[in-house]
Amino acid sequence: MATNARGSAQDPGAKPASNEQRLLWNPENVRDVAESVGIASLSDEGLRTLSQDVEYRIGQVIGEAVRFMRLGKRTSMTVKDISLALRVLDVEPLYGYDATKPLRYGEATMGQPFFYIDDEEADFERVINGPLPKVSRDANYTIHWLAIEGVQPTVPQNPTSTEARTQDLLPKGPGANPALASLSGHNNPNFKPTVKHAVSQEQILFFEKVQAALLDDNPDPEVVRLRQAALEAVIAEPGTHQLMPYYVYFISDQVTHYIDDLFVLRQMMELTNALISNEHIFADPYANALCSPVLTCLLGRRLGAESGSDAVKEQYQLREFAASLVGQIASKYSSTNRLLRPKLTRTCLKSLLNPTMPPQVWHGAVLGILAAGGPEAFKVLVVPNIKAFDTTMLQPLREKGEASRLDYETVVGGMLKAVQSLSDKDIMMDGSDTNGTTSEREVGQIKEFLGNIIGDRVVGLGSHQINQTILDAMNFQ
Repeated sequence: MATNARGSAQDPGAKPASNEQRLLWNPENVRDVAESVGIASLSDEGLRTLSQDVEYRIGQVIGEAVRFMRLGKRTSMTVKDISLALRVLDVEPLYGYDATKPLRYGEATMGQPFFYIDDEEADFERVINGPLPKVSRDANYTIHWLAIEGVQPTVPQNPTSTEARTQDLLPKGPGANPALASLSGHNNPNFKPTVKHAVSQEQILFFEKVQAALLDDNPDPEVVRLRQAALEAVIAEPGTHQLMPYYVYFISDQVTHYIDDLFVLRQMMELTNALISNEHIFADPYANALCSPVLTCLLGRRLGAESGSDAVKEQYQLREFAASLVGQIASKYSSTNRLLRPKLTRTCLKSLLNPTMPPQVWHGAVLGILAAGGPEAFKVLVVPNIKAFDTTMLQPLREKGEASRLDYETVVGGMLKAVQSLSDKDIMMDGSDTNGTTSEREVGQIKEFLGNIIGDRVVGLGSHQINQTILDAMNFQ
């Protein structure tokens, strides 16, 4: 055996042994490539070595491509698999091959089978006479806020609420067909959200207990204590932050559907006060959502179903409590929402200057302006309009007689309360002395500026400081 090996090595013309490795790659292809790059003389040993290296490299590329094919859950290899394999092996990829279209190969007979890629022939006349393609846009990058503190801003890049609702109605998932959903009768299928709001069972139980305690209108002292304990727990519980969206929806839903139940409205305002008073939660993103039910209780045309004097007093108390909540919301969240305070003040001012509104709404609007905007807003926005309010609204209300006596006195009392808030020394513009008397001429000017009803009441207070503030407001105009 050693003799045969030594003999074969000494005889270069002998045929290769039967156990010598056979090449799968045709060495003549390697010789053709070598001649194309200028290597004319290539020995048989060098040609065989290069052919073996080509086989190894091709096998390496195919092995990596098979991995990508299997990761893609496919049984056929694509051009993209080869491109990814070349990228992994740090080899320059092949250009001009599209992985989305199958390659068509043609066969040419040149002594031996020769395959080539069959390209589609293009008709020059059709290409020249065809329409020009649209000019593509220049690539650029812009930035915008998807959400700020959990609230999606209304910018052109973000979908509107109408578009979001339309998308919710469309079938989702791979292969979803809207026509099939309509034919099957599922025009509005319900889908589970991809992101779940993490709320523990203890928090859900706590939320249900708070709901049950607040909506229980039993006058039993034990039930009242339980209701108060539920509100105190909402104020002190740090885990309320996770339940904040549920509380906001619960308050809005109860106020909307039980506008004729003063007890439910009062409890919802108490719950709103508890949420605002909780120092452990970040409720700034929910300020606008909390304003809607509070403004409903403040400026609603009719609250409650009863019409007795006790029910009317309870309704006025509810509006006063809602006005205090408006002031808390405006003062606490205006630093992060600069449009909140002007929006609340403007809404209340529109209701105050609307003569078709009932007196209860006027009372709530006056208190709302004072709470949201402060004495300065009342001085600038309301004081110049008091005379028109006196003439067109208060005098017709007084002429209705005893039936509207309670409404009349309450509205006038609310207006006087707002006027008395102007007696703060910081509101004085000219720094005049607050200790003094008001002359008859100044009294006449005040009555002329504020009207007969409000003017007589303001002068009757006997406060020189308030009178000077009204005169300053008149001169300011």
